Amino acid sequence: MDTLQAVILGIVQGLTEFLPVSSSGHLQLAKELLDVDIAENLTFDITLHAATVLSTIVVLWSEIRRLVVGVFSRKFNEEQAMVLKIIVSMIPIGIVGLLLRDKIDEMLSSPYIMIIVGAMLLLTAALLAFAYYAKPRIKERISYRDAFIIGVAQAAASMPGLSRSGTTIATGLLLRNKRSSVATFSFLMVLAPILGEMLLQIVGGEFSAADIDTTALAAGFAASFIVGCIACKFMIEIVKRGKLIWFAAYCAAVGATAILSYIF
Repeated sequence: MDTLQAVILGIVQGLTEFLPVSSSGHLQLAKELLDVDIAENLTFDITLHAATVLSTIVVLWSEIRRLVVGVFSRKFNEEQAMVLKIIVSMIPIGIVGLLLRDKIDEMLSSPYIMIIVGAMLLLTAALLAFAYYAKPRIKERISYRDAFIIGVAQAAASMPGLSRSGTTIATGLLLRNKRSSVATFSFLMVLAPILGEMLLQIVGGEFSAADIDTTALAAGFAASFIVGCIACKFMIEIVKRGKLIWFAAYCAAVGATAILSYIF
């Protein structure tokens, strides 16, 4: 993998991690187009995910700081309730990670990966379309029940091509939660699972800087972080304005193209 390929993949990851179009699906498609060596995938993917986690922390720093300060209050408060809801939302993805992680990793190297990614992008498009036409919100705060259901949606988005942000945001909106609350919750709830997965991969010896040129690795990280900061801010505003239908159309087009490219 050269530096230019790394920058392109970093831009793809930073952009699609927050936009509801599936970062795993687009990253896989980009690797296919750029003919990136499969042996380099895991180390590079961990690095790009670290960059998008950092961009999430930067963009949502005031919210994260508020939650951290609130957690140490002696009286039960709104911040502590939010942290508990985030923990509840992590239960499904934790179960999937423990039971199905190896099978999902195998799926990424499947000869049918383009079909899988295409089908999941079409499913993402359907979810976003349903959310777009959902009834106006009536809830000011996300409930514990809704947090768990959104967590189930996040676990389902382990499938390559099924957008994590698209699935969780669409689910939250279909549950008739406030748009701004759903957007913030969606980006906060993913921090711990991604960090946990990265830690497991590093402890398990799956991360090795020797697998890839350090200049390319640094370039990919920087590109993913910078674009991720921009995309995170942009996506929060898009959700608030309810303009998800354009992403539904995009996912449908890309999903259909991925399937057709495999068939023909």
